[in-house]
Amino acid sequence: MPLTYKKSGVDMDLADKLVDFLQKKSPSIGGFSGLCPLPPDNGDPWRLVACTDGVGTKLKVAFALDRHDTIGIDLVAMCVNDLITCGAKPIIFLDYYAVGRLDLKRSQKIMSGILEGCRQGRSLLLGGETAEMPGFYKKGEYDLAGFSVGIVKRDETIDGSKIFPGDLVLGLGSSGLHSNGFSLVRRVFPGRQLKLWGPKLLTPTRIYVPEIDRLSTGLREQGHIILGLAHITGGGLVENLPRVLPKNCKAVLDRGQWQVPDIFGEIQRRGRVPEAEMWRTFNMGIGMAMVIRPGSLALTRKLLPEVQVIGEIQPGKPEVVLK
Repeated sequence: MPLTYKKSGVDMDLADKLVDFLQKKSPSIGGFSGLCPLPPDNGDPWRLVACTDGVGTKLKVAFALDRHDTIGIDLVAMCVNDLITCGAKPIIFLDYYAVGRLDLKRSQKIMSGILEGCRQGRSLLLGGETAEMPGFYKKGEYDLAGFSVGIVKRDETIDGSKIFPGDLVLGLGSSGLHSNGFSLVRRVFPGRQLKLWGPKLLTPTRIYVPEIDRLSTGLREQGHIILGLAHITGGGLVENLPRVLPKNCKAVLDRGQWQVPDIFGEIQRRGRVPEAEMWRTFNMGIGMAMVIRPGSLALTRKLLPEVQVIGEIQPGKPEVVLK
């Protein structure tokens, strides 16, 4: 029987309804991250930006392999990659680490990963919380959550409002699965297969802070800007890219413009996962998508030679069309 994310226990439609509910109840909630004036309502040009995330059931793979040295990188990555989509620069990071019984060596490995993630994400690990809760977690298991805070100037905020038909969609490659879709992945690689494929599955999420900072600074110095940024996590390109599109624009992507890593084909084949489900669940090789003016392409390629043109903006409702 073909596998889907919902059959693996994750109902993304239900999650979307919860997000809609929260945004109606609290309109200040942002997209990938939330922004507020700093300090509030005094006309200051700076905005405070904050977001939070976890690692999800990728932790189960770390438990199965008893490997904990990279999961902290994933934690920081999932937060700072969201933070930078509005143009913010990360400043500080905090973690929440909950465990049934503290294991010092394992905990040191986890924290070393978090520190490495902070180094890559240009963030100061300011503090956190370690909660030891006997009987709450299974032996050898734990949970992680992270909180990233940064700042952005009001006039340098990236919100997608300046995107128009004719603009280009570019992509930066992922390092693999990153930290999404693992409830489905663990169904595809059960038992010994999970341990066999585990080292590849545990490849840490790529952190895009240095690349996006170099690009946004270099473009701005020459009078260009990034129009929109989308961190491609759960929901894939088809659900994350529309979050930065204005009401009159759609993104038409050419799947032949980048190489989809082999791990995604392996998952699809083993689980007989429908094509549409793959694109709605995984990043499919693009971890960060951006929108720029066509006139900014040459400079963008000079600043980030690895960037790939993966599509264009056309008139329509905010959606992604794959061709």
